[in-house]
Amino acid sequence: MDYIKMHGFSTIHTYLPIGSEVDFYPVIQKLLDLDIKIVCPQAENKPIFKNLILTSLENLEQGRYGTRHPANAEEYNGDFDLVIVPGLAYNAEKYRLGYGGGYYDYFLDKHPLSVKLGLFYPFQFASDLPLEAHDVPLDVILTTTS
Repeated sequence: MDYIKMHGFSTIHTYLPIGSEVDFYPVIQKLLDLDIKIVCPQAENKPIFKNLILTSLENLEQGRYGTRHPANAEEYNGDFDLVIVPGLAYNAEKYRLGYGGGYYDYFLDKHPLSVKLGLFYPFQFASDLPLEAHDVPLDVILTTTS
């Protein structure tokens, strides 16, 4: 939260955590309370996201691959100050191992001016990740123990 406040981000694209991903729903709620525009992905046909404006964490629906996204939401087609991405692992060069769909690499490539932030647990660090030519490195890695 401090990182976001410090940089004055006003439009943030973020996934909604599922399963064992870092649970940062309380941070998302604080951002909504601060009137920061939050946009969440809805997985479409590979590798395309439909970007939906989040207005409440109470109005979510299930998506592909067990994901969640805003229900009955307005689509957003603008730019993002910050993009928060999920991942299975990360390395010292700030590359991430995703879930294999290529959605985020495609999306990040289309938003080169956005700050790209990955949220991970420390145990997700891997010194050796399989990399492909289309992989996009992150700008910032934040780790948490809870």
